[in-house]
Amino acid sequence: MKKIILLVAIISLVWSCEDFLDNKNYTKQDDNSFPLTVEEANQLVVGVYNTLNEEISTYDNSHFFFYELASDERFGGGGTDNFNWQAISKLLNYGPDLFDGFWTNRYQGIFRANVAFEKFDNIPWENDKQKNTAYGEMHFFRGYYYFTLVQFFENVPLVLTSLSGNSPQAPVDDVYAQAAFDLKNAIEMLPSEPYSTVEKGRITKWAAQAIMARMFLFYTGFYNKTDMPVAGGENITKAQVVSWLDDCIANSGHDLVSDYRNLWPYTNQYTVEHYHYTKGQGLKWEGESNKEVVFATKAANGSGFRNALCLAFTVRRPHGESLFPFPFTRGYGAGTISPVMVEQWEQLEPTDIRRSASIWSADEYPGQYQWGGDNQAEETGFWQKKYMGIASRTADGQYQHSYNIPMFGLSVSSATSTGAFTQDLVHIRFADVLLMHSELTETANGINRVRARAGLDPVGGYSLTALKQERRFELCFENSRFNDIRRWGDAEVLLEGQIGIPVKTTNLDSEITHQVGFGARYRATRGFWPLPQSEIRLSNDVLKQNDGWGTSESEFTGL
Repeated sequence: MKKIILLVAIISLVWSCEDFLDNKNYTKQDDNSFPLTVEEANQLVVGVYNTLNEEISTYDNSHFFFYELASDERFGGGGTDNFNWQAISKLLNYGPDLFDGFWTNRYQGIFRANVAFEKFDNIPWENDKQKNTAYGEMHFFRGYYYFTLVQFFENVPLVLTSLSGNSPQAPVDDVYAQAAFDLKNAIEMLPSEPYSTVEKGRITKWAAQAIMARMFLFYTGFYNKTDMPVAGGENITKAQVVSWLDDCIANSGHDLVSDYRNLWPYTNQYTVEHYHYTKGQGLKWEGESNKEVVFATKAANGSGFRNALCLAFTVRRPHGESLFPFPFTRGYGAGTISPVMVEQWEQLEPTDIRRSASIWSADEYPGQYQWGGDNQAEETGFWQKKYMGIASRTADGQYQHSYNIPMFGLSVSSATSTGAFTQDLVHIRFADVLLMHSELTETANGINRVRARAGLDPVGGYSLTALKQERRFELCFENSRFNDIRRWGDAEVLLEGQIGIPVKTTNLDSEITHQVGFGARYRATRGFWPLPQSEIRLSNDVLKQNDGWGTSESEFTGL
């Protein structure tokens, strides 16, 4: 990862902010003279990796962030003026270009991958492994980016060259077929080496297999299909996806860490013995890129790639450490947790350690937690712990705004801003691989392996109900819930169930409401989001707005 970060400065000299609808040549170096060497080809590769950083460094460009707010288990929250977050949580729009950053970032990555494909044939690669790895990485990114685009917007252009013209939206099956083609190529071209032998931050064969399984489950579930198309005329079957997951489970080197709590930074060595929840329990953070992490966007402790989602999700507080519920710091208060989710978890799995490992409550801080802090909206008193600013203390008890001060030597000034948030954004853990395998094979082995780690009894046999519950609790707040309930056909009912849940806004009693109804909005949109209006204008109306958007009913009018 260090090599990737060091090359970003070089890449910035080569790439500008390209728009996929524009035919101009965006490389500052001449097309005929760049790239000519393996080193220059690697600069192209790094340029594509660089686009992945956008979803961690800018929360308003991150589909992870959007999906979390839109799920049935989190509310928009934030301050009383964070209308965009509150709109997203209600499947409503706020402003003409709410998702333009995400759209632009994905097509930047696709453009760069397309350029790489066009140039790679002329590179004097040193060996087949080097060549196949570079191609495999580009296939992964193009496939992953198309999957995230089509899952988010559904109707998107399919652009496969660097000079594409004014491209219309492609049939949905064509986009999935291309994404499947690219991910299949990534699986076949990336080396079959244990993850631990690959440079941290690089894409692996195992990540491609896991993303392929996630895409297959969404496509076949949401569209009621049995197979998934592949560009060129093939189909991907359930049996083939299972074989890839079998390979990942047996040969990747990935595994579950021993204790669920050790997945999260609040168990770091500078915090763990000062936090009432973890003190004296022998816990130790496994760190970034641990054996359970299959695919993540890397943050960094010495560059601008910080986890802005932690900043967004951390509780709103007035300034002053005495007002912070240690070890959690100060942020923007997005994504408050539904109390219904907490109550149901307590009822369904009363001894599940993952609940208190994932959620903290205002009740843990009597006399310290301040309701309505900094104009907090849609406050429930429940907050997730997985992506949040984490403070630490010195040996003599002195407060430090971030564990990154002692761990990485960050200055106090940088650690009191976005510099405090250096946690990677994990897209797929090995636990998810096990649960996808259980779902596809309709066996309980993966479910029970995950439950055993949580100290829970095995389920008697596989059932979809048991699988749904396990995914809900194991993967909570990790960008799986919204699209899980969509592909299972449960979204309309579960989203409508948010109506009437009690919340507080600026410490005044309120409840979750909706101007037209959560269920009505889901029926109108099917969970897809509006194309940026600026892109529609730029295309001279070649692009068409998605159903359910562009009307007065789709515009957020306030809490």
